[in-house]
Amino acid sequence: MAERKRVLITGGAGFLGSHLCDWFIQNDYDVIAMDNLLTGSLSNIEHLFPNERFHFYNHDVTKFVHVPGTLDYILHFASPASPIDYLKMPIQTLKVGSLGTHNLLGLAREKSARILIASTSEVYGDPLEHPQRESYWGNVNPIGPRGVYDEAKRFQEAITMAYHRYHQVETRIVRIFNTYGPRMRKEDGRALPAFFTQALQGKELTVFGDGSQTRSFCYVDDMIRGIISLLMSNYSDPVNIGNPEEISIKQVAEEILALVNNPEASLSYHDLPVDDPKVRQPDISVAKELLKWTPTISRQEGLKRTYRYFAASE
Repeated sequence: MAERKRVLITGGAGFLGSHLCDWFIQNDYDVIAMDNLLTGSLSNIEHLFPNERFHFYNHDVTKFVHVPGTLDYILHFASPASPIDYLKMPIQTLKVGSLGTHNLLGLAREKSARILIASTSEVYGDPLEHPQRESYWGNVNPIGPRGVYDEAKRFQEAITMAYHRYHQVETRIVRIFNTYGPRMRKEDGRALPAFFTQALQGKELTVFGDGSQTRSFCYVDDMIRGIISLLMSNYSDPVNIGNPEEISIKQVAEEILALVNNPEASLSYHDLPVDDPKVRQPDISVAKELLKWTPTISRQEGLKRTYRYFAASE
């Protein structure tokens, strides 16, 4: 009988990290989730605690990372990922993207493990190319408020490629576009959880600017499938994973208002944050060709599932 493979998932108690833990447990891996619970929550993974193949380490990856035994895969998802978090914790955000990534790349080298780094569409900044291809270098303000997140991720990609080229570490880089679904934190500041929470509570939905800025929302199940496909591929350059269906923030707010159907809820407009991207849409040609991956869950279906999650937690 073949020995069961082991995977380390940093940020394992977070939104995407916890869904990745589920996938690997369901597919018969030994799973180590590592999280310092700065933005993650044990409630996302507590259902896995009775499983003997699941282990949780409360640890900050910006400090030395030691995992006994073999490791086959490392998925580095530790990082504040929403504006409200990384603007509140700028130093921690920069450290987890730099020191944390350095520590985990060193661990991957030590263990001869394949490592997948969670990057982001924010490496493109406020893009001058639309839609965004992996070959686009971006338009980022390195000293603006959002620079702590954008540049942490850009450095993360640079050091990952350096380890790949210089130390021959098996690396993968996923550029994640806006993702949503169950286990998003109500208070994380991103548009969809804020809209659902405000609509359910009969409050005004906070729309920044005039709401004409666009995003492309990918349901979490599609995102996890894309991440796993990339991890198992032989491709080391960055790959966009996201849903290319573009929509304005105002339109998605109106869709959530219609779905929740709370007559007390309405839209409220506020100043656009500094350096907020005006457009965001992935070109997923590489993922389609290389991974045979495309999203399959429509926004209408995804929003219904997400609504049920937020309604149940009110």
